Amino acid sequence: MSTAIRADQAAIADWIRPGASVLDLGCGDGSLLSYLQERRGVRGYGVENQPDKVIACVARGVNVIQYDLEAGLAGFDSRSFDHVILSQTLQAVNNTAGVLAEMLRVGREGIVSFPNFGYWRNRAQVLVGRMPVSRDLPHSWHNTPNVHLCTLHDFEALCAEQGAQVLERRVMTAGSQINVLPNLLGSVALYRVTAGI
Repeated sequence: MSTAIRADQAAIADWIRPGASVLDLGCGDGSLLSYLQERRGVRGYGVENQPDKVIACVARGVNVIQYDLEAGLAGFDSRSFDHVILSQTLQAVNNTAGVLAEMLRVGREGIVSFPNFGYWRNRAQVLVGRMPVSRDLPHSWHNTPNVHLCTLHDFEALCAEQGAQVLERRVMTAGSQINVLPNLLGSVALYRVTAGI
């Protein structure tokens, strides 16, 4: 039985070479890691803090560790994974810079995806005095897990501050790649990054 994944997760899967070692931080129900195991033959682990999602991972046959990302990744050696993924989780962590630094220490390459707060529909909702609610930002302001929303420019500035090198960027809306005015027209951003030289 094949695992169903979101369009941004399929784009992430395109960046993962067959047989790679993968650490999926904030892996949710394990659907991306399960897909990567089925389609790319990867080896790896998911890290998730919510007990119900850990149970869902186990049910999918995904190796998962129940752990809080905010505590760091001291249990993992430097460069112990080919890819460390942070899919739709960056905006929900408190120590964004710390989590990015740790993922680039543990992995040879990091893959990060997040909802783009600079997307024109989000800007329009703020312009009329409301916090955005959309398919990519589905929670109301009062019950959102998101603590640090950002734009493409914000994330790229963080990478520059951290000395991280952006290898590749994809921006999408409704599953289609956006190449023109990506910070305005893209609802989801995906980055391949590595520790600077």
